Amino acid sequence: MSCPMHAADGVPLVHAVPDDVQADRERLYQEGPVTRIELPGGVRAWATTHHEVSKAALNDPRFAKSVDHWADYQNGTVDEGWPLLGTIPRDNTNMLALDGPAHRRMRQLTSSPFSARRVERLRPDIERVTAAALDALEPRAGEVLDLRREFTFRVPMSVIGLLYGVEESEYSQLGEMYGKLFSGTGEQGEHLQIYAQLFQFFSEMVARKRAQPGDDFTTDLLKEGEEGDGLSDEEVVITLLTVVAAGHETTVNLLNNAVRALLAHPEQFDLLKKGEITWDAVIEEVLRYDPPNNIFMFRFATEDVELGGQTIRKGEALATHYGAASRDRAEFGEEPHPSVFDPGRTQGRHITFGYGPHICPGAPLSRLEARIVLPMLFERFPGLELAVPDEDLRVESALSVTSLAEFPVRLRP
Repeated sequence: MSCPMHAADGVPLVHAVPDDVQADRERLYQEGPVTRIELPGGVRAWATTHHEVSKAALNDPRFAKSVDHWADYQNGTVDEGWPLLGTIPRDNTNMLALDGPAHRRMRQLTSSPFSARRVERLRPDIERVTAAALDALEPRAGEVLDLRREFTFRVPMSVIGLLYGVEESEYSQLGEMYGKLFSGTGEQGEHLQIYAQLFQFFSEMVARKRAQPGDDFTTDLLKEGEEGDGLSDEEVVITLLTVVAAGHETTVNLLNNAVRALLAHPEQFDLLKKGEITWDAVIEEVLRYDPPNNIFMFRFATEDVELGGQTIRKGEALATHYGAASRDRAEFGEEPHPSVFDPGRTQGRHITFGYGPHICPGAPLSRLEARIVLPMLFERFPGLELAVPDEDLRVESALSVTSLAEFPVRLRP
């Protein structure tokens, strides 16, 4: 049964798993540039669906991150059981829930692992982890296997583990918890249990690192608390919890989306093999064409704001629909059409990693991983192919993140 497109009063519906993700992005783009939407559970908000208006909203201080400004949450219209509440930071120790000086303080204190120098230091580790993961696939290269579970999940999780000092035995558990948190398809209230589990996980890790410091981001954050205006243990825990989400799930989906796009567009893949387009161009086009973070929820109007021909009332929620904005003809042109995957396009610049004060700090790491992992994968297995038709691939989440349920391939047919 196909998903309905509108509520009874004509407000566009946004589904956790639409029938066709790409077509759904175009549908919402056509509603734009700012449209009222209804999310799963009947929760209503506004969404920016065009490029320039999205940039404007992301950089507008009249839209705050704190749920203290969200009328529907404060008055109980949205309760604690809403499954998507797990994607919205509600703790004033979380930099994603802060604005102004408080946000700038947290950004400054947590920026060290994602500086250009620190990220580049990870290159040998990423290459080593990728090579080991590819070696592990060799005995089953002729079989059908799930690339997501066996490779594109494991490599970014290993990188985050090295960065944070997470034990390798805990990678799978951590990834599964985040997958459930962002799916938008869980049971009523399930996100509360998962969030509590994640908080406990990182609290225990912080306690271990305080007792036995290491050469990792967690230890660096704890050292920030030893001098001057540093971070409390709770701020360290929340920072770890938040940045793992940004640094892992986004990269997993970027890798999957890149492999899928190349296999579905052999003419572009041939240009890449011939050196007529670069891996950098492919990665940036994937970020635009099939953004791994589809919708960003929420910012809240601190006063009435006129935006894109609409009035966002004080207390109302505003989402950024990156997937829809990636279809904007004004930014990306008519030829090649924005619905077409074309790494050679020369017009437009995506905002998939955000814009303004809350731009994603993990973007350099995610790009570096993609630039290393994807060429190594195809160099090892140049004949890699899908084991099912592309249209049979099942998306398990298309709200906060665009995530495949599984990715069956043959590495060496």
